[in-house]
Amino acid sequence: MTNPTHRPLSVLAVPAFKDNYLWLIHDGVHAAVVDPGDAAPVIAALAAHHLTLTTILLTHHHADHIGGVPDLLAHASVPVYGPRAEAIATVTVPLDDGELVEVPGLPLALRVLSVPGHTLGHIAFLREQAEEKWLFCGDTLFAGGCGRLFEGTPGQMRASLARFLDLPDNTAVYCAHEYTLANLRFAAAAEPSNALIAERIDTETAKRERGIPTVPTTIGLEKSTNPFLRDEQPGIVANLVALGKLAPRAPPGAAFAALRAWKNTF
Repeated sequence: MTNPTHRPLSVLAVPAFKDNYLWLIHDGVHAAVVDPGDAAPVIAALAAHHLTLTTILLTHHHADHIGGVPDLLAHASVPVYGPRAEAIATVTVPLDDGELVEVPGLPLALRVLSVPGHTLGHIAFLREQAEEKWLFCGDTLFAGGCGRLFEGTPGQMRASLARFLDLPDNTAVYCAHEYTLANLRFAAAAEPSNALIAERIDTETAKRERGIPTVPTTIGLEKSTNPFLRDEQPGIVANLVALGKLAPRAPPGAAFAALRAWKNTF
């Protein structure tokens, strides 16, 4: 018999630091946490919602994504899934591209996607075998933007983001930071002819004024307003050329590199 206390899976945003979101995936009883940079807010959320932690999922090695793992392991002895290609001491289940993670304690399977760029071993977790599709992408794709290239190349990041373009438009994107308004201000500068960006700025500004997160976003919304998924759009290319940031008739991929370099100093 099904335990009546279990509910359909949902995702809870746990704010941390200045602008991080740590994600708790739960069914009302058990929970997995994605990228717990700080243990305290996770432990508080588990207690507030009467949840038992069963799993830790890591996308990459940066401290604001893994810093809380030791304290969480002192709180609960659970497996830690993370990228094989990165040296994360607490990982007990190293993962490679294409693997399927059956999350302990939850009716949840997550496909592993290798998405280098922000870091060389960065991975994402995709819930693909359900009507509600979820993408936990760490610092690869943001609402309105993408991650900085601390280790990878523009070509690597562009190829990683291209994997997301193949996902259904209704895929919910759970990125790890509240960077949306700053990203959209850049998007408006990169593609001033795109009226959807201005509309989105109004929508997301209203959310932030009410203290509501702007994430999750969706793949469809990102396709229509995120310049890093639209780098070959004629309006963006022409704007980059007019601003002297891109040579005329530049090869494919050059516009993406120009956007990322511009965003670094925007």
